[in-house]
Formats: sequence, structure tokens, C-alpha cells
Amino acid sequence: MNDLQALSDHIAANLGEAVVSRAIAFGELTIVAEASKIVDVLTWLRDDPACRFINFIDICGVDYPARPKRFDVVYHLLSPRHVTRIRVKVETDEDTPVPSAVSVFPSAEWFEREAYDLYGILFSDHPDLRRILTDYGFDGHPLRKDFPLTGFVEVRYDDEQKRVVYEKVNLTQEFRNFDFLSPWEGTDYVLPGDEKAKA
Repeated sequence: MNDLQALSDHIAANLGEAVVSRAIAFGELTIVAEASKIVDVLTWLRDDPACRFINFIDICGVDYPARPKRFDVVYHLLSPRHVTRIRVKVETDEDTPVPSAVSVFPSAEWFEREAYDLYGILFSDHPDLRRILTDYGFDGHPLRKDFPLTGFVEVRYDDEQKRVVYEKVNLTQEFRNFDFLSPWEGTDYVLPGDEKAKA
């Protein structure tokens, strides 16, 4: 079943109310599913002979802070048999966990930990939901749109103490003279080393 529209209709006919919406854009099919039904949707997409999306590629998060359900959890799947990709999305908020996909695709474990760490998206029935990329004492979720871009402490690994340490931010370039002119037009002053070229 190579036709994306036929695949979309097949999925909608079999999954019924679990599919909220569907769209085809840029040669890929996107399904928006009911968050509480995501395990059933992923299981059916994996097992149905017309789909066979057995290759689990990725889970990622998207943050839309103006929406009541601010997060999209996006699953990317591949069917090697039908040479087709599909994107499955669910919406959730900061407090409502999405059922974990680990029971369907065991490789989802670290992807869900990453979405939790960077966005704060919660996954119910996850075997080990803890931070994976940031430090254990890290405060906040750095890929949220409302995460501060600057702060008062920086994190670095101290080789003498053999651990991660927090220090006050030290802006060593504070008094440096930055050149904001276009590199195509050149500067108004002579760069060091260029004074010989004009002589």
C-alpha cells in the first residue's frame, strides 16, 4: 500500500476515534492520535499487515506555550516492507502523562527520558523516568520556550573535584570591542596585520 491517501484512510477506518486528525504534507503522512490511546495506535501500526511500521526511529517533543496542551509528543516510524514513513503526534500538558511506548518499542525508553529531561513531558508506566542529558541537580527543562536564555550560574566539570560544579557566570569578554559590521563591507579600522598590505 504505497499510496499515502489510501494508507491514511485505512488507518482512520481501523483506529476510529483514536485518530483525531490526519494530513499529508511533503510526502509524509501525519496522524494526530488521542494521547490515552497511543499504545494501541502504535501497536496496531506495528502489527497490521498493510502498515508494518516495525522500525521505531525517534520520539521528540515540541513546545507551544500559548496552547492549553502545550506539548506535542511526536513519534517517527518507518515501514521497511512498504518503504513508508509515518509521523504520529499526541498533545499533552505539563501535568498529564502520556502512556509510555516502551511496551511496544523497547527502544523508546531513552527517547522518552530525553523528552522528559528537555521538555518536562511525563510518561506513565515508564520503567526508569529520570534525567538523561542534564545534570541530576539541574533545575528546569532547557528546550521549553520559557526557559531563561541567560542565568547567574554556569555548570562545568571540575577535574580536581571529579564532579559537576556550579559557579557564578564569568563573562571574560565583557570589555572586548566587538565588530558588528557586515563582513562584506569590511571594517572602518585596520585589522592587526593588515597595516602592511596598504603600505
